[in-house]
Amino acid sequence: MKFNELVVAKKSSTKRVGRGISAGQGKTAGRGTKGQKSRTGSSRRPGFEGGQNPLMQRMPKLRGFTSKRTPAENVYTGQLNDLGAKVDNHTLAEAGLTTSPYVRVKVIVKGEVTKKVAVSLQLASAAAIEAIQKAGGSFTKTDQVMRPKQDKAEKK
Repeated sequence: MKFNELVVAKKSSTKRVGRGISAGQGKTAGRGTKGQKSRTGSSRRPGFEGGQNPLMQRMPKLRGFTSKRTPAENVYTGQLNDLGAKVDNHTLAEAGLTTSPYVRVKVIVKGEVTKKVAVSLQLASAAAIEAIQKAGGSFTKTDQVMRPKQDKAEKK
């Protein structure tokens, strides 16, 4: 292979700022005349407004942290007696205990579990799991039920 036969991709960089009138950019090379932005090596930090208090400092600040995660809906151990032998997200939504079968659900102790129930939900307190197992039932941790994806053609 010879040096003159090398196939090299052309370097695509920004246009070289010319120096002088003959460089095709005029005598100031497209930088205007004088001032901070016409000098080499000059750059201002992001948000700098020439000494005026910058926008991000003028804006009021909010304290604390707000989580965007939707909280889990609670179901109580006393409510499990009214449902069937198997309890899952769809069963709770049909019974009206949760807003949708696609939400995270947590079982919390409030009332007693009197019958054997197989619970398969996302979350449960340690005391709730103990109460379910004491009644002869079982708790299985499952992933959140996701909504079925619709095709774009079906939406229209």
